[in-house]
Amino acid sequence: MTSPRSAEPQRLTRADLDALPNYVPGRSPADLARELGLPEAIKLASNEVPYGPLPGVVEAVTEAVTGAHRYPDMGVVALRDALAQRYGVAPDRIATGCGSVALCEHLVRATCLPGDEVLYSWRSFEAYPIIAATSGATSVRVPNDAGHGHDLDAMAAAVTDRTRIVLVCNPNNPTGTSLRRAQLDRFLDAVGEDVLVVLDEAYREFVTDADVPDGIETYADRPNVVVLRTLSKAWGLAGLRIGFLVGQPAVAAAVRKVVTPFSTSLVAQAAALAALGQEDEVRRRCALVVAERERVTEAVRKLVPDVPNSQANFVWLPLHDRAAAFGAACEARGVIVRPFPGDGVRVTIGTPAENDAFLAAAESAL
Repeated sequence: MTSPRSAEPQRLTRADLDALPNYVPGRSPADLARELGLPEAIKLASNEVPYGPLPGVVEAVTEAVTGAHRYPDMGVVALRDALAQRYGVAPDRIATGCGSVALCEHLVRATCLPGDEVLYSWRSFEAYPIIAATSGATSVRVPNDAGHGHDLDAMAAAVTDRTRIVLVCNPNNPTGTSLRRAQLDRFLDAVGEDVLVVLDEAYREFVTDADVPDGIETYADRPNVVVLRTLSKAWGLAGLRIGFLVGQPAVAAAVRKVVTPFSTSLVAQAAALAALGQEDEVRRRCALVVAERERVTEAVRKLVPDVPNSQANFVWLPLHDRAAAFGAACEARGVIVRPFPGDGVRVTIGTPAENDAFLAAAESAL
């Protein structure tokens, strides 16, 4: 016998998720172009590289698709072996996933129970609070310092006996700021080995400051450090969603245990293997991005003097309460940027022509 329905339908999902912000993707340039009646719009909102797939990737994807009726290799053996050789680590220290953001989520699932704490700087990657909340963990946000970067001393002081994982985004998304080796050395020594420290290095390939350490080379041998990398940015595979982590074997094994089965797709594995063979071309493209990054930074500082130095493929305009209006003004000129209302605006480095269009829009808006 069924019970009578109440006047109000019973809630079937978690009420706490109502307060959780949605992850905000970059707006579709095709939609904006139609709205404005323009032949095309420019998207500088999602930190993609503008140069198309690397040589050999399309061919590898085309060949892989012929086997799309079969499951991919769940162990991702060939790709893990290639990454191990490329980065000089053992394959059992690597786990792959649907982008580095998915691996971050898996790490929190593998380390935290409800009530455990996930600590990170804010503002940093917008997925961090979403990952913590959906895992039942408690977010501990430590405000950025005056230079828009991580305040590592304050972060170390915020660690408690409930802290299970600390997320350190280096270079930081969305501000582009970076941490140097002496700072990270002190921080890791202060945190101690009973807390997992995740170095999120999605933008590592764009770093030109020699004092900003390569986390895999410098810290991955520490028992409590995991380094996240992605092939979405410099390696041009954003549309195929593939990332990897390097950690101690036990940590990597725990992540592989909680990863959604077969989430590193057949096509993504093939594309990643092809891309890894194009390291010289990746370096060439990154050099183009860095040159444009310096040019754009110099230009926007004439409009917003406190733009921080960026070591990523984007620049940060700390416009605070003007951020939303600036984003709307750029869109009105057919240029999509990424405003974070109340904080600032992140602008991806595109081609020289795309960057010129942004600078014209910025000058008009400011």
